Amino acid sequence: MLKRLLPVPLAVVGGFLVATWWPAAPDALRSMLATRQAPAPARPEAKPAAAPEPERPGLVRLSDRQIAKAGIRTDAADGGRLFRHLHVPATIVPSANNTARIAVKTTGTVVELRKGLGDRVAKGEVVALLDSREIADAKGEYLAAHVSADLQKTLYQRDKELWDKRISSEQQYLRSQASYQDLKVKEDAARRKLTFLGLGPAEINALASQPEAQFERQEIRSPIAGKVVERRVDLGAAVGRDNLETELYSVADLTKVWIDLAVTPGDLPLVREGQTVTVRTDATGATAEGRIVFIGPVLDQNTRAARVVAELANPDETWRPGSFVAAEIKVSDKPVRVLVPSEAVQTIEGKPTVFVRVPEGFEARSVTVGRSDDRDVEVTAGLEPGEVIAVANSFTLKAELGKAAAED
Repeated sequence: MLKRLLPVPLAVVGGFLVATWWPAAPDALRSMLATRQAPAPARPEAKPAAAPEPERPGLVRLSDRQIAKAGIRTDAADGGRLFRHLHVPATIVPSANNTARIAVKTTGTVVELRKGLGDRVAKGEVVALLDSREIADAKGEYLAAHVSADLQKTLYQRDKELWDKRISSEQQYLRSQASYQDLKVKEDAARRKLTFLGLGPAEINALASQPEAQFERQEIRSPIAGKVVERRVDLGAAVGRDNLETELYSVADLTKVWIDLAVTPGDLPLVREGQTVTVRTDATGATAEGRIVFIGPVLDQNTRAARVVAELANPDETWRPGSFVAAEIKVSDKPVRVLVPSEAVQTIEGKPTVFVRVPEGFEARSVTVGRSDDRDVEVTAGLEPGEVIAVANSFTLKAELGKAAAED
């Protein structure tokens, strides 16, 4: 019984002590209980997700890595010059101004050939030796005339001195003068004949000291420096007149060559002397530039094309005569404000379009085009100088744009 009544006094005493030391205990206890029984505050409602940004028409989204992988090359649009080229077939030929045929002017026999095909020769160099009876007779005729004229000159000078001193008669003086002039004319004629047959002044002056056994020998010299491109005779061949071969060699200076162009009558009004011609060979890919120097006034009866000739510098002799090449004649040259490669312009919905580089990738932009040439197109509206556009593989962007439109 005592054990059951003991907790009551203890609770009273404990309550008295708590009330004495912590007067606010009942209020705190009630607040604690209220907190435990109060419902949890409602969570704020989640805001709906923002709607995605609408896709811009004509935008092709590509990263820098994707652009590089697709091989799309960009460049800034800029001004330039618009060229128009005329494409024609052409052939490399030796320049007629730098070609010579080494021929003989007398009948004779070839006793020595000093040059072969492809050999280089200098101007005035001896390329062959010829034995000719005609040349021997011409040399003898000249020497006889020279000796007679020289002797008569001495007699004429003596008679002149005697006449001046009034020792001899005037008739003797005049007769001596006439004889000297006559022999001088014959000497000059014989000298001109040797010159015509191919002997130079030094050779003619040296005839007096030349042995008679070599009178039949004639040296054949090259009139120009160059390379032997043809040999027409063999050793021991008879040459000269009477249906015999007269040409021994053909020599050409190939440091300059001609380009034979075949231009149709319809394109002929576009061509004029001085225009630039670019030649290209497919075998090596080599290119070079020359200038038109001649336009034929008559059309070829077989091809109905006009002959146009351009001159090309060939210091290394890389352009060989007889080669077929592709030629471009630059027929116009005009400045333009905005010039882009033809490959940069695509047709989208019937309109010429370029792809302008933007941070997200490329944006298709309609433009107005003007004149064009073989490689470039003039843009008259829709594009400003300095804007960066796709200049290579732009058809890939056109395909991507069409794919996006089909998905929509």
